[in-house]
Amino acid sequence: APRPSNMRVAVVLLALRQCLLDGGVLRVASASESCAETGTTAAIERKHVGPRMSQTVIHQSTVYLAGQVASNKRYGTITDQTTDTLATIDALLAEAGTDKTKLLQATIWLSDFRFYDDMNAVWDAWVDPEQTPARGCFESRLAFPGYDVEIMVVAAR
Repeated sequence: APRPSNMRVAVVLLALRQCLLDGGVLRVASASESCAETGTTAAIERKHVGPRMSQTVIHQSTVYLAGQVASNKRYGTITDQTTDTLATIDALLAEAGTDKTKLLQATIWLSDFRFYDDMNAVWDAWVDPEQTPARGCFESRLAFPGYDVEIMVVAAR
């Protein structure tokens, strides 16, 4: 029998992975069957939906938050902005049925890396030291003047 090409094997593996991620049922006898053929779908729930983005998106047991900035402390100190931003994240996670102990990933953008230590002081006091997420921190010009920190997280439910 001819051997399948590496590309065909990769496509089948990707389809199976997506099928499983979407709640599909893997049937060994028909491994190339798509999720649509199994009749399973995974609902996507969106909260605080706007014309450009949703603040929260929930897919199965994963919660994705949009990048959050200080809602009450624009032009405040980095300590104030980080504290305010993390309070917003706490509220959105709670609304989605999870909390900071279930963080999987965090991405932090700072308008200037000179704020790194002060932001980290607030972050370190907030995050559960036994349940820290994978994290990246970058210097970037943020969307609007006056914001010095933006944080985006992904959490399990």
